[in-house]
Amino acid sequence: MKAILALEDGRTFSCRSFTGAGEVGGEVVFNTGMSGYQEVLTDPSYSGQLVTMTYPLIGNYGVNAEDVESDRVQVAAFIIREYQDNYSNFRASSSLADYLVQNKILGVDSLDTRALTLHIRNGGAMRAVLSTETADREALVAKARALPSMAGLDLAKSVTKDRPYRWVNNRPEPIDPAKTPLDKTIWREKQTKQSVVAVDFGIKYNILRCLASHDLEIVVVPAFTDAATIRQMAPDGVFLSNGPGDPEPVEYGIRTIKALLGYRPIFGICLGHQLLGLAVGAKTYKLKFGHRGINHPVKNLRTGKVEITSQNHGFAVDPDTLDPSKIEITHINLNDNTLEGFRHKELPMLAVQYHPEAAPGPHDARYLFEEFKQMMGKRKI
Repeated sequence: MKAILALEDGRTFSCRSFTGAGEVGGEVVFNTGMSGYQEVLTDPSYSGQLVTMTYPLIGNYGVNAEDVESDRVQVAAFIIREYQDNYSNFRASSSLADYLVQNKILGVDSLDTRALTLHIRNGGAMRAVLSTETADREALVAKARALPSMAGLDLAKSVTKDRPYRWVNNRPEPIDPAKTPLDKTIWREKQTKQSVVAVDFGIKYNILRCLASHDLEIVVVPAFTDAATIRQMAPDGVFLSNGPGDPEPVEYGIRTIKALLGYRPIFGICLGHQLLGLAVGAKTYKLKFGHRGINHPVKNLRTGKVEITSQNHGFAVDPDTLDPSKIEITHINLNDNTLEGFRHKELPMLAVQYHPEAAPGPHDARYLFEEFKQMMGKRKI
C-alpha cells in the first residue's frame, strides 16, 4: 500500500505501508541503533513521535514478550528502509508487522531513511504527517504545519499511569489508594530493603528492573503526585524517570521536586534530569535533532573515563545557567559538549541525561544505580 511522509518544510518522501491504511502526525526523529527496535517502540519517551531507524534492515528477529519497556507501543509511527517479514529468533513470538497492527501503529518501509536522516540533521527534528489516505502532498504538508510544536508540549501527562503500583517479580502490581493509603505503611520490606518512590513521567521497565536488582523496594507513583504525599510515604530515596516532550511545561513535577530537594536523596534520568535542572534554577532548550541511539560517548569528569551510552532526548539543560557555587557538572557529551550529568555540591542529588539502564544499549553506566543506593545508605535519619 503506497504511503507518503510529508514534512513541515515541504519535503516529502514516498514509501509503502506494511501494516495497512492509516494517517498519523507528530515529530519525526531518527534512532541510530542497529538493534533494539522493540525497546524503541515501547519506550514512553518516544510518545508522539514518528521514529525512523537509520539501520536499514528491521524486523529480522521479530518481537517477543520480554523486550518491552512499557505496557504498549508508544511511537506514533515506525519508519524503516526495508521490512523483513521472515523473522528468526528463538524468543520471537510474532512478526514486527503483526505486533504493530495489533497495537494500531502505522509502519512503513521502502523509504530512503538515509536521505531522511540527513535532512533532519540539516534542518532539525520537525513536524510531519505519514499517510496512506491521500496522494495530495501539499495537503499533507499543510497538515504537518498545523500540528503543535514539540516545544511547549507536556507529553508526560499522557504517558504517566493514573494509579500507583509496586514493582514485584519483574512486573507492575497495581495499588488501589482507596484500600492502601500512600503513607509509610505502604512498604512491605522496610526492615530488609531500602525503599524508593519512583515518579513516573514515562518510566521504562528496565529502570525498575535495575533498581530492583540492587535490592530496593519500589513504588511507582503518577507524575502528578505532590511532595506532601511522597513525604507521607517516607521513602529512603526518590527517583525521577525519563519521559517525552518539553520539560518546561511539566510545572507540577518541577514544583514537587523543588519541595523535595534536601528531603531525601534524588536520582533523575533523562526528563528527570531536565526537571531537576529546572528545579535548581537552570534553563532547558530544544536540541536541533536530539540524541537517540545506543552509542553516544559521554565523559565522566570525575573519573576521566568515557562511557558509551544509550540516549533518547530532544531537550537539554543549559550548563551556563547552572549555579557553579552549588552544582558540579559531572558528565559531558563528547560529540557536541552538551550537558550529560550534574550533582549538587551539598544536597544528596545526582542526575544524568542519558539512560544508564540502557535497553537497548551498553551497560557502561549501570554503576549509577549503585551510587544512588549508597547515597541513600549515607542519609542521616
